[in-house]
Amino acid sequence: MSVAPATATAATRSLPLTLFAVAATVEVVAVAADLTVLQWIAKPLLGPLLLWHLLRRARPDLVAVALAFATAGDVALLVPGDVAFLAGMGFFLVTQICLLIAFVRHHRPRPLPVALGAVVWVTANAVLANRLGALAVPVLVYSLALIAMAAAAAGVNRRVGAGGALFAVSDLLIGLDAAGVTLPAHGVLVMATYAAALALITTGWARR
Repeated sequence: MSVAPATATAATRSLPLTLFAVAATVEVVAVAADLTVLQWIAKPLLGPLLLWHLLRRARPDLVAVALAFATAGDVALLVPGDVAFLAGMGFFLVTQICLLIAFVRHHRPRPLPVALGAVVWVTANAVLANRLGALAVPVLVYSLALIAMAAAAAGVNRRVGAGGALFAVSDLLIGLDAAGVTLPAHGVLVMATYAAALALITTGWARR
C-alpha cells in the first residue's frame, strides 16, 4: 500500500531536475542551431528550476542566492554588446562570491586545489591580458572570484567540486572568446559545461 505514494513522492522530487534536463538540452540545441528565440525561452529557466530543486531539500541560503544572480547573469548575457556583457559579469561575480562564502563556511579549502587554482589564475590572466584590452581588469577580478570558488568547492564534496571545476572551464572558454580565441563549437561547449556545473553544484550541495 505504501509503494505508490513513495513512487509518487520520488517522481515529484525529481520533477525540477527533469525539467532542468529538458531546458538545458533545448538551450544547447538552440545555441548549436543559433535559434535566439529558443535561447531566450530555455536559458532563463535553468537557475529557477535548480532553485526549485534546492529549496525542496534545504532552507534558503547563499547557494540559492547564487542561483538567482546566475539567472540574472544568464538574461544579461543574452543581450548583445559590451555593456550587457559587463552587467552579466557583474551578476556572475556576485554568484561566485555567494558560492565561495557558502563553501568556505561549510569546509575549509584544501591546500592542493587552492595552489592549482592560483597557478591557473595567474597563467590564464598572463596569457590573455594583452588580448582583452579594456576587459582585462574586470576579467582579472572576476576570474579571481571564480577560481577561488572552484578551489573552495573541492572541499565540500566530489559532486560540488566537479561542478566548481566545470564552472571555471565554462568561463575560461568565454574568456578565450573575448580575447579572440574561439574554439570549434565554442557556444555548445560553454553552455554544456555551464549547465552541468550548475546541476552538479546544486545537487551536490543539496546532498551535503
